[in-house]
Amino acid sequence: MNLAFLDRPLVSIDTDITIVFLTDTLLDDASDYKVLTQAGFKAKQDQLCLLHEKGVLYCGIEKLNRDSLRSAATVVVRSLKNSNYKSAKTGQYFLKNTKALVEGFMLGYYSFDVYKSKNEASSFKELFISAENFDAAMLDANESKTIIDASKTVSEATNYVRSLVNTIPNDITPPSLALIAQDLADKNNLTCHILDENALEAESMNAMLAVGRASVHQPRLIHISYKPKNPLHVISLVGKGLTYDSGGLSLKSPTSMVSMKMDKAGACAVLGIVKAVSELKLPIEVHGFIGAAENMVGGNAYKPDDVLTAKNGTTIEVRNTDAEGRLVLADTLAYAQQEVNADFLFDYATLTGACMVALGPYTVGMMGHSHTLKHQFSQIAAPSGELLASLPFNTHLKKLLKSEIADISNVGSKPYGGAITAGMFLDNFINEEMKQKWMHFDIAGPAYSETPWDCHPYGATGIGVRFTIEWMHSLLNADKT
Repeated sequence: MNLAFLDRPLVSIDTDITIVFLTDTLLDDASDYKVLTQAGFKAKQDQLCLLHEKGVLYCGIEKLNRDSLRSAATVVVRSLKNSNYKSAKTGQYFLKNTKALVEGFMLGYYSFDVYKSKNEASSFKELFISAENFDAAMLDANESKTIIDASKTVSEATNYVRSLVNTIPNDITPPSLALIAQDLADKNNLTCHILDENALEAESMNAMLAVGRASVHQPRLIHISYKPKNPLHVISLVGKGLTYDSGGLSLKSPTSMVSMKMDKAGACAVLGIVKAVSELKLPIEVHGFIGAAENMVGGNAYKPDDVLTAKNGTTIEVRNTDAEGRLVLADTLAYAQQEVNADFLFDYATLTGACMVALGPYTVGMMGHSHTLKHQFSQIAAPSGELLASLPFNTHLKKLLKSEIADISNVGSKPYGGAITAGMFLDNFINEEMKQKWMHFDIAGPAYSETPWDCHPYGATGIGVRFTIEWMHSLLNADKT
């Protein structure tokens, strides 16, 4: 679908359908009030009413705010995608809500049907957003275009992440994920450096190598970089890239194994963030580090009771081979800090089911030592359209990671606080000078869903791109004040 901004009044744009969003208050003043009320339209959130002869599609919204408009735009565009209409137009609902409107349209239009033998292309191809506000005032054209173009870029990057995560493990293995990163680098004028299994061994990344040892697809470490001239900040992003996770010898149940293609969502989010930053041309140097591995079962698989030596020299007692993501991240975090002296270090991982137990399936769990960073991310959560909540570290849970035979165990000794103990495990691989600059994002809950919600269809959501870009914008705005 082509979404474009036009600096023209709504009436001058020729399309099949005009989209109008109404609250219950706005309904009272609608020109089609009588017809709408006869049809039983009450302007409830996401309620649709199509007046075909007039070429108007009405959609109810609870309030004139971001969340209501994003949800309503999603419902609208899905309805139009299933119709035979070819084009539509809409006005804006205050500039502060325009980003959410674009996200609803673009993220709501997305679908993943690569593996279907028969695909019917949608007739609906064009959507225009006018410079006219819903109250007939003309909004600033330059500001509108800037917001819409940037929102399109971020939405496209989010959809890019969705498609990567949705791609099956037959088609994305650690080596092929490295090729995807190289392709992105070639298209966006980025640099990309790949470490194969021999290079990983030379770097003493033994934890990551152990996780991927039983797979026919050997691990890869990916370092992709966007380096603008005179950057204001340098940020390292680390992503968990388990292209498939069987659980290893601590084998998952059959139902838990389904959808484990999503265990690379952290890595894909890192690629999407780098893509968006480079296309937005933000004055921030960004390094993406991805630990790509496949956790499989075989005669040479790593085992419970093994002791692994990570890149930073920490010895790890393996008590559960299904707690493999943190082992890959341990080495990748150590490598990232070795290679780049960053102002900030963030990692993204579908790390624990415990995070979903704690926060539900829609919220990212954020952890770290810096109260300032946690506060900043809490503030940008609502504008980003993605949900974040803080999980606190504490010394009592840290004791659960104690090992009698190694420096640390890869899982806690009790089945409580699993998301936090996983984050505290990673803390062992953060250098002292980076402790206040690091944040861990457990995206296990919202990364993938088999039930559509908000602007997300079945499957991957692309979580991580929007809230990280929103935080980067807030960082740059703070530079100006």
